[in-house]
Amino acid sequence: MRRLLFKVFASLFALLYLPSTVAALQLTGQMQQGGLVIGQVEPDSLVTLDQRAVKVSKQGVFVIGFGRDAKANAELTIENANGDKTTKTLTIAARQYNIQRIEGIAKKIISPSAANIQRSREEAAQVRKARAQFLDRMDFLSQFQWPLIGPITGVYGSQRVYNGVPGRPHYGIDIAAPMGAPVSTPAPGIVTLVHQDMFYSGGTLIIDHGYGVSSTMIHLSKVIAKVGDQVVPGDIVAEVGAGGRATGPHLDWRMNWMQQRIDPQLLVPPMPAQ
Repeated sequence: MRRLLFKVFASLFALLYLPSTVAALQLTGQMQQGGLVIGQVEPDSLVTLDQRAVKVSKQGVFVIGFGRDAKANAELTIENANGDKTTKTLTIAARQYNIQRIEGIAKKIISPSAANIQRSREEAAQVRKARAQFLDRMDFLSQFQWPLIGPITGVYGSQRVYNGVPGRPHYGIDIAAPMGAPVSTPAPGIVTLVHQDMFYSGGTLIIDHGYGVSSTMIHLSKVIAKVGDQVVPGDIVAEVGAGGRATGPHLDWRMNWMQQRIDPQLLVPPMPAQ
């Protein structure tokens, strides 16, 4: 009996004095390469991912993401207001990616001139500046929706071989549609970049969903939204095009968490039947 009581009291003691962050931590989302994960901890907690500080809301909400080639493990550390600290090892599932071969890309795209290289660098700087903004909004908590309904012709993580030359991995999802088809925002947010014709991406639009989460729409024929617009699902923000590095009209929808490229398809329900 004494041994039984001792075990019971020992168990209660362990529960009472276990750092509260262990019990309070909740994670939802896809713990895999390309996944976005939403966390909940005690208010006033500090969170780091692989020793990098992660913004936590007053309510204890945070978001993290894992890129295409994320390592198998990541270290998430939580320190609550009392100074109790714990580290959780996250297991990130690996994925297999498709290889796509595309012929007929114009030589000026594969081998751009010096002027176009300079132009593309300047445009890339505009994109980085837009994504570097950190908006204190939590629109990323909304249920994401497809910005366009149509056949999926390209998927996240695939690598394309252009005219026999391997290119960079594809970081978005391609949806085929007629030229000029309306594109809506996949979730609430604020427009942080509008460009009608970038060299590589054609018409380009970035919508910030808060806390480093953003959507990028490219190859657009027309961007309707303006920088600073607050948009919600159902708002038509652009039209499908084939500008930049594209072989036909389609929407290329990409998403970021900070510098990490995440997979939009993991955040939406299955594509409706057409």
